[in-house]
Amino acid sequence: MKHTLSVLVENKPGVLNRVVSLFRRRSFNIDSLTVGRTHTPEISRMTIVVDGTEQDADRIEKNLYKLVNVIQVDHLTDKPNVIRDLALIKVAVDNTNRSEVMQLCDIFRAHIVDVGPQSVVVEITGDEDKIESFADLLRPIGILEMVRTGIVAMGRGDHLLTSNGYRPQPGANGNGHKSVI
Repeated sequence: MKHTLSVLVENKPGVLNRVVSLFRRRSFNIDSLTVGRTHTPEISRMTIVVDGTEQDADRIEKNLYKLVNVIQVDHLTDKPNVIRDLALIKVAVDNTNRSEVMQLCDIFRAHIVDVGPQSVVVEITGDEDKIESFADLLRPIGILEMVRTGIVAMGRGDHLLTSNGYRPQPGANGNGHKSVI
């Protein structure tokens, strides 16, 4: 089963390496990993998708809290959430199939972001199933290249990863952050 973890970390050099090294040392395979800044410049947010048991996910969460730069970990798998992935897909087109690609884009709410004489680049966002379904329909036409961002996730509604606006409060516990949130 896939587990989605949302992790707040300090935006400092080497933090990504520490997190990834934890997964390597524990032999957990990362299915997807995205990292980006939050609205607070000194805090980054990672979305990590791993394949494993519930116990594996719990162990990962506990081990993440042992890292000094980790502020908060949220296991989003069983909570109401919004999960998105973005893909750019370059498709081979000619005069006979260009309209077919455009119709598929309309159906999947994808956008053509670049047009060339023999190819188009399509941008699509959504959950993994939507993107896979779209790619499956484009494959017979001719996918030339494809890149995906990886999963980003956020809890729905009032669910917040932190209630203190991402402000770390050092000294509260072993890593200085978890107990205040």
